[in-house]
Amino acid sequence: MEKNLSLTGYKCQALFHNEPGVPVVLLHGLSFTIDIWQRIGILDLLLEKHVPFLALDMPYGLKNSCRPKTRNPETNVSFLAEAVQSVFGSAVPMLVGASIGGNIALRYAAKFPVKGLMLISPANALEEDLVESYGRFRFPVRIIWGSNDNIVSGEEMRTLASKLPKSKLLVYKDASHPAYLSEPALFKQDLLAFYANAGQT
Repeated sequence: MEKNLSLTGYKCQALFHNEPGVPVVLLHGLSFTIDIWQRIGILDLLLEKHVPFLALDMPYGLKNSCRPKTRNPETNVSFLAEAVQSVFGSAVPMLVGASIGGNIALRYAAKFPVKGLMLISPANALEEDLVESYGRFRFPVRIIWGSNDNIVSGEEMRTLASKLPKSKLLVYKDASHPAYLSEPALFKQDLLAFYANAGQT
């Protein structure tokens, strides 16, 4: 189902499918939109597996139709929380976040319950206010990093993995910053495997 969500003063496009189960919420990177998840077949895969999902254009996005725009982290987290509640009620989601979407996913998890986080080269993940919350994370985390990423370093991702209690770092060889685009088949495999794990917690 596709519609515009008007929440907390922002109007953004969303694609979602609701049925019983742990919902997957997909957060794009700065220069992408919800179309990226369609383009690489993630939404079709989740539909096929009967997994509820929400692919959400976010106010931080440069190229989506959200109005107005803001990169303020707290505002984006509030918008995300309202969107999750409006689509799934009290269901606790698993979040998938790429780059800045990963940062927002981490910030959301510091404030609201999640089943797990799947992060693709999350941006600025070692900011002090975030790091202070990581010791409280009791859910599984997967961090995906492409070895050809020229925006986020492998050292930063290894440090992040060491600070998150139940995390695992997956390195995609020769993949770029949006590693899921370089290796879509591998990403789908890892997503389903992680969902099976996180959904049981």
